[in-house]
Amino acid sequence: MSERPLQEPSLLILTALADRPRHGYAVTQEVKALSGGRVVLRTGTLYGALDRLLKDGLIEVHREEVVDGRARKVYALAPAGRETLSAAAERMAATAREATRRLGLSGRPAPQT
Repeated sequence: MSERPLQEPSLLILTALADRPRHGYAVTQEVKALSGGRVVLRTGTLYGALDRLLKDGLIEVHREEVVDGRARKVYALAPAGRETLSAAAERMAATAREATRRLGLSGRPAPQT
């Protein structure tokens, strides 16, 4: 497992797989939906990221199938990926809470500089 922070595409891919296994095209569609259309993964980017996430043990091949004569892998979040995604989500939530507090949007006064 990698100890470096997740880059946005990897974070979005792990999030896309958090609720159920998906094949590559379904991952790209879910990432697009999760990001509000802001992130559109190209094929090379997607499969490069999937390969890295597989190598790091964050995802696994759930099953392989043949659809219309073409082989297709279905990916799932591995236990290490669930832990990594959970830790990343907690860090992001803590940062968002602090940003909200410092901006004075939380109902508490913002610190004076």
